[in-house]
Amino acid sequence: MDQKTPRGETQGKPLKPARVALNVLALCFVLSVLGRGLSDSFTVFLRPISESFGWDRAQVVSIYSLTWVAGGLTAPLVGRLFDLAGPRTVYALGLTLLGGAFLAAAHAQTLWQLQLSIGLAVGLGIALIGNVPNSILLGRWFGPRLPTAMAILYSAAGAGVLVILPVSQLLIDRIGWREAYQGFGIFVLCLLVPLSLLPWRLFATGSPHIVKKTDAGFADEGWTLTSAMRHHAFWSLFSTFFFTAVGMFAIAAQIVAYLIDAGFHPLQAATAWGFSGVALVFGMLGVSTLDGIIGRRPSVLFSYAVSIVGIFLLWLIQFHPNYWLLTGFVVCFGSMIGSRGPLITATALKIFRGERVGTIYGMISIGSGLGSGFGSWFGGVIHDYTHSYNALLAFALVNVILGMIPFLVVPALRR
Repeated sequence: MDQKTPRGETQGKPLKPARVALNVLALCFVLSVLGRGLSDSFTVFLRPISESFGWDRAQVVSIYSLTWVAGGLTAPLVGRLFDLAGPRTVYALGLTLLGGAFLAAAHAQTLWQLQLSIGLAVGLGIALIGNVPNSILLGRWFGPRLPTAMAILYSAAGAGVLVILPVSQLLIDRIGWREAYQGFGIFVLCLLVPLSLLPWRLFATGSPHIVKKTDAGFADEGWTLTSAMRHHAFWSLFSTFFFTAVGMFAIAAQIVAYLIDAGFHPLQAATAWGFSGVALVFGMLGVSTLDGIIGRRPSVLFSYAVSIVGIFLLWLIQFHPNYWLLTGFVVCFGSMIGSRGPLITATALKIFRGERVGTIYGMISIGSGLGSGFGSWFGGVIHDYTHSYNALLAFALVNVILGMIPFLVVPALRR
């Protein structure tokens, strides 16, 4: 099929680039829903795995932290593999790793086996179907409209959380966590069949209307990775990604367990956090709209302020567990957990634009992976040491504020 229609023709009729672009966006959206939903599903599996083996919170959360560390550290390698082998190979390898990892996890008997499967293998698998390859592929079809496409792509994270977390809890309640993981593995591997039937040669080619220099005013700034790493904006963006991820994922990794300990039913807790996916969509659209009205820096700072309010509401829930506080937390914290991503990404692409912007952005995004991994793991350590969530919430709050500071003091980010 691909050989007969390499340039977007079907039965002699050329497909409109806009239509193909929407198909590519839909594909990337579905893959992002799957990746983010499966990675965050661990927040639901945390308690049953801990109870099954008798492990403490830090040990169990280390599995989740490895997922994000593996995904973050391999981001530049995934981009390189995409350039060499193309999207079909990258996505197929990602689904194969994910499916095999969940099947292996269903039979795990030790901590290292879960760290290897759900931690490292799932992290790499998600990276292979995640933002790095999706951004590159979308860039070939959307060009100057990439920020809009990326905003839609980031909202897929919310859809994944909304759909897969409640499903995970239902499966755990009815058939157990091992069988749930086995079902995930079989489902993901079955997706390889429709994936192989897509017109990959067409998808990989890109729109004929988009060239490397996307607009008449484009100027390659001559950035290299070395020169970028010598610029304060590189480390400012890196630290923003890192500290924000530490703060947000220190909470996100244990949020379902926190709500259960506060008195909510497990399915209620999973569903409530799942609805953060809906809030995220509106948060993404809202912050992106504000970006066009009041500017990038005020929009980013506003998003941090809303996140801080969400952390405060979560702190109150342990003393007054009710649906009003829970709703307020989900709306505030959930709507902002990924809303800054497109704006920070667009800022990095604007500052370091040029032929090597993909490599530079891949290195900056490592901060997010490291922060997510460290935050979720250290949050578990704090909980085990204090036997309370108060120190954990304080730790998260401090790191969110640290993530906000570069947009307050760094000249390149204040413009």
